[in-house]
Amino acid sequence: MTKADIIDQISAGTGLTKLETEAVVNGFISVVKEELIRGGRIDLRGFGSFSVQHRAARTARNPRTNTPVHVPASTTPSFKPSKEFKKEVDESAS
Repeated sequence: MTKADIIDQISAGTGLTKLETEAVVNGFISVVKEELIRGGRIDLRGFGSFSVQHRAARTARNPRTNTPVHVPASTTPSFKPSKEFKKEVDESAS
């Protein structure tokens, strides 16, 4: 599913125009990005939480040459689904 598909479905379900829906979706994405850039966390009850994960620097190994490779520290956005959301997905896959 693409962003355009999401906009189409929300537009059809709410009666908003596609332009209005696109503005809302873009606004949501923008708010999530801005909060994560600041290092914050976003919790959506019943859906999950967006947060920032810090990964320490480490030494990995190149599997082809078996030589050590330095992997620098990094920060990455992360999503953790809620228990209810996980349960719904698990039940629908059964």
